[in-house]
Amino acid sequence: MATFTGAIGTGSKWLLGKIVGVLAATGVNPNFLTFLGLVVNFAAAGYFALGHFRLGAVIIFFAGFLDMLDGQVARFGAFYDSTLDRYADMALYMGLLVYYSVSGRTAYVILAAVATAGSVMVSYARARAESLIPLCKVGFMERPERLVLLIIGGVFNRMGPVLWVIAVVSTITVIDRIVFTWQETRAGRTIPGIKLPS
Repeated sequence: MATFTGAIGTGSKWLLGKIVGVLAATGVNPNFLTFLGLVVNFAAAGYFALGHFRLGAVIIFFAGFLDMLDGQVARFGAFYDSTLDRYADMALYMGLLVYYSVSGRTAYVILAAVATAGSVMVSYARARAESLIPLCKVGFMERPERLVLLIIGGVFNRMGPVLWVIAVVSTITVIDRIVFTWQETRAGRTIPGIKLPS
């Protein structure tokens, strides 16, 4: 029996497929969608900096939709997409850093900075690991999870707890990926041609 959430997922994929079909027919450049997503995230960061968390959350949701589209319209530009994604992520945290700094909430400035570092390092740890081993997707707190948490924090005006979760779980994920990569390399499960020190 189909579940309610499964029906929502199927419907969403159908709608996304239709939109992708229209965009592909117009010949829109997926790199433009990637850039537009970055601009939209900067707008969200601006609203975060002003303390308008709910509006920022709505804008992040729209930016996430653009991010899905640029990956579906064409399967190239992965490097460009990933690079701008990192700028988009950091922009959102910078908005929060500005807000907490202007508000004089030093503890939250530090918390937002740790969350920023954790978010960047989750992506970096995977990219660096996969230059040595075939795949490193262990752990949690990938970009979609982080964006969903920021949206939840903005909608319910509970950004502090969300930053705590991102900071802690991101750090755990990085440690998990370090350990996993160490285990994989010790077991010899590396990318062909990679020579590790003996």
